[in-house]
Amino acid sequence: MASSLLCSITARALILLLLYLASMSTNLAAKHNHHGYRRHRSRNRSPTSNQRLHQAYVALQAWKRVIYSDPSNFTSNWVGPDVCSYRGVYCTASLDDPKIRVVAGVDLNSADIAGFLPIELGLLTDLALIHLNSNRFCGIIPQTLANLSLLYELDLSNNRFVGPFPSPVLCLPVLKFLDLRYNEFEGPVPPQLFQKEIDAIFINNNRFSSAVPAILNGTSASVIVIANNKFEGCLPPSIANFADTLEELLLINTSLTGCLPPEVGYLYKLTVLDVSQNKIVGPIPYSLSGLAHLEQLNLAHNLMTGSVPEGVCILPSLANFTFSYNFFCEEEGICMNLTSKGIKYDDRRNCLPEKPFQRSQKECNDTLEHPVDCFEQHCVASAAGGVSGSSTLFAPALVPAATPLLSPSMAPSFT
Repeated sequence: MASSLLCSITARALILLLLYLASMSTNLAAKHNHHGYRRHRSRNRSPTSNQRLHQAYVALQAWKRVIYSDPSNFTSNWVGPDVCSYRGVYCTASLDDPKIRVVAGVDLNSADIAGFLPIELGLLTDLALIHLNSNRFCGIIPQTLANLSLLYELDLSNNRFVGPFPSPVLCLPVLKFLDLRYNEFEGPVPPQLFQKEIDAIFINNNRFSSAVPAILNGTSASVIVIANNKFEGCLPPSIANFADTLEELLLINTSLTGCLPPEVGYLYKLTVLDVSQNKIVGPIPYSLSGLAHLEQLNLAHNLMTGSVPEGVCILPSLANFTFSYNFFCEEEGICMNLTSKGIKYDDRRNCLPEKPFQRSQKECNDTLEHPVDCFEQHCVASAAGGVSGSSTLFAPALVPAATPLLSPSMAPSFT
């Protein structure tokens, strides 16, 4: 589901851009006037005297100068002042004056360009989207990105960017789509990210570490993917604050520990839940039986125990249920034969009697002799990202000393 969303982004980019620009409020137009754009109105009748296109020319020429590899000559026509004719550059009427054309989008997806982002990028103040997926851009994100107050979509995925989480992102007031996946960003993720009104957050496959910050009221994300980073800790009950919006939650390979909280079952819009390749203990919360829209559930490669509840197996939309490489000892009712319901499932490497490809009796005994009581475990609130008193998405888990910490075999990486 997350991948299908990503595949549609480029195709709808220009349509989204035009719709977005047409529907922006007059408040944003007034903001532009406040910053002095209106004073150029009488002088911007011709393309050569359009100050904002001139600023775009300065920015794009500065960008071209720091491109050191362009094997497909994607930017070969970035010559001269007519920036609206540049390949990958899209212009439209200004929000505050329809007689003025401005650069509203830059789409360099899959151009295989190597270089970095210059500080002059901040001159492109009318940008609504930046798509740089699948290039070889490197270095850190310039602070001047914060000047792009109209930016709606930012896709920097599949590049070689480094450094801490790009803080200018937190200053973008209307950002709705953020894709930082497959880069080399590192360090903590600031708590403000989960307070912004962003619809889709992809920060997977980086080097982010420490705790992911607080999930607070007012968040609006429908898709969150933070897989394959170096996080740790447990998932607290505050995950329920996403109940009104969240549809896809992927926490693959993030060193997640502790029990899966029953509040996950409050995410009534959820269609995809993937917490595989972690160290989650305890049973499957029966509250998951209330997720009527759930289509894909992946609990594989954890340390979970107990029964697979029939309430989950009879979910009306369930199409794929993977719970292999755990320590489940019973499948209730129809869970023993999900194929009869047309559900793809994988129950290998558990402790299920009379099922093939299960763990050895010794492996099962060593774990099941030390049951986990999730009622005695709590996600500890801590100050993350320097915000005093906020609870974290992954707070340190209180795992009993007797709980086995041996990780099961790992499945292929998330892609």
